[in-house]
Amino acid sequence: MTTRRHRVRAALRVQAERFPVIEFDPSREAIIEPSREVEARRIFPRHRIPPHCVMCFFREVLADVIAGSPPIHVNESEIGERPIHLIRYRGKRLVVAHPGVGAPLAAAMLEGLIALGCRKFIACGGAGVLKSSISLGQVVVPTSAVRDEGTSYQYLRPSREVAPTRRALAAIRRTLAANGVDFVLGKTWTTDAVYRETRARMLMRRAEGCITVEMEASALFAVARFRRVELAQMLYGGDDLSGKDWDPRDWSRHASRRRLFELAAEACLSI
Repeated sequence: MTTRRHRVRAALRVQAERFPVIEFDPSREAIIEPSREVEARRIFPRHRIPPHCVMCFFREVLADVIAGSPPIHVNESEIGERPIHLIRYRGKRLVVAHPGVGAPLAAAMLEGLIALGCRKFIACGGAGVLKSSISLGQVVVPTSAVRDEGTSYQYLRPSREVAPTRRALAAIRRTLAANGVDFVLGKTWTTDAVYRETRARMLMRRAEGCITVEMEASALFAVARFRRVELAQMLYGGDDLSGKDWDPRDWSRHASRRRLFELAAEACLSI
């Protein structure tokens, strides 16, 4: 054990000479473990939590689907309350929660949901498009995510991309096909800096195959792989970054948001 610890420390020292974000530590246990937090706070009994969970970015959709359903747990922090709800969808129990915007918040919420007992996840949200041929509301299914954020590097060794899990991705594809939903498969670009999506960077990401840009996918995929749970994501085409000027396309008001949640729930429950 001592020899292994020395090797880890030596590797970290070498990496520290380059960039902190790639100082990967493979240790499975951290100082603050979400599972211990759950036990210490005697949160909703784990045996009563279903394994299926939809992480939905659409506040108005969540407000509708959780109506009359009190939260089973509320995460509290400096940004306020982040409730987790248990609903019945088509006769089956399903956990639903808003992940929070950005990789750190989404990863932390996923960690908490895993600690509660969830094991099978589908995330649904919107994304900017890097190809104008992707119409507003078009369903996009990420097959991998470029890791241009910081959170994923705390969970997996440095690499350019990370993919969703196979079973979860297959569940999405199967559900969309069964419902006759036209969708696009492709690579997404995950970034922390919404105001640093420069044209040069957009062109570079598009050249390597990215068709969308968002702020959470690579972190969610990384946490899922680290914790060995199932997770994939479905998006819809939102604002357009592919032209000379940004076109918001009024994307956050698109009617497809409720339908995307329903498809995510169906896919999740089929895993």
